[in-house]
Amino acid sequence: MAKVTLGKTGITVEKNAFGALPIQRISTEEAVGLLHRAYDHGITFFDTARFYTDSEEKLGKAFGAMRDKVYIATKTGAADAEGFWRDLHTSLENLRTDHIDIYQFHNPAFCPKPGDGSGLYEAMLEAREKGMIRHIGITNHRLKVAHEAVDSGLYETLQFPFCYLATEKDVELVEKCGRAGMGFIAMKALSGGLITNSAAAYAFLAQYDHVLPIWGVQREEELDEFISYIDAPPSMTEELAAVIAGDRGELLGDFCRGCGYCMPCPAGIEINTCARMSLLIRRSPSEAQLTPKAQAMMKKIEDCLHCGKCRSKCPYGLDTPKLLEKNYRDYREILEGKTSIS
Repeated sequence: MAKVTLGKTGITVEKNAFGALPIQRISTEEAVGLLHRAYDHGITFFDTARFYTDSEEKLGKAFGAMRDKVYIATKTGAADAEGFWRDLHTSLENLRTDHIDIYQFHNPAFCPKPGDGSGLYEAMLEAREKGMIRHIGITNHRLKVAHEAVDSGLYETLQFPFCYLATEKDVELVEKCGRAGMGFIAMKALSGGLITNSAAAYAFLAQYDHVLPIWGVQREEELDEFISYIDAPPSMTEELAAVIAGDRGELLGDFCRGCGYCMPCPAGIEINTCARMSLLIRRSPSEAQLTPKAQAMMKKIEDCLHCGKCRSKCPYGLDTPKLLEKNYRDYREILEGKTSIS
């Protein structure tokens, strides 16, 4: 069994955490069953957010009566102190608890600090003093903000995308967190579904002792894969290294990670799916991407207003309108049989 301690928080858990974003897509009964199954097999760290619709409520129903048995991290996207307190009280009510183990600023465009005029960090400190939260964290998709958070010494954890598609700059950030004694929570460990070999994903992250991966789960078969790694964690083999090398060769570069920060689209385009369709259709059963519903979703790209809002909000600096056009062109060629799916 592999354990991870999240820096100076002292929180020590299995190197398997439950990402609760996907459970907003399933019924409460299914979600509670999945959450209980995870706990029964040794997973005790659960990450959610106010942004994830009813995810907090489902966690509350699952663990409200056994709160001391699990660690719960959630997030606020508030822009000021008033919104912070509103979010915090809502989260506590939803989660059926009197405290949150790690409360995180959710992908802010800047690094909140005392005296910056937003009142956000001061609110965090007050909430911790009152015992409403135990530890202060931050999540981000921007290297600049992430580095600033580490350098500030104000945060106990950083949640950032990290998987075997990481760049050298991403690895530098992870190692910097380790040296600073800061807990590192790896989101997008499967790159939003583009990584299909979970053993390879786990083996890569196992090389970093201080990194806790959170796996987005909404089906029992997905959960069972990660549960199996508790007693038999995959290690890096030549075979898995070859899988990683192949995926890096195919996927590195300007591709959409599916984070969704470009949304909502004023034209109603599902940008975070449509802008990565060329990859999805080749790395998952293509039938699921060619249904009438999927075709209608892709056709919405024709309604693009070219307003540039999605491009301005992309934390990776991608030219999303250009990606949408490329993916739509590729998709139509596949439908018309001009291109084979390899």
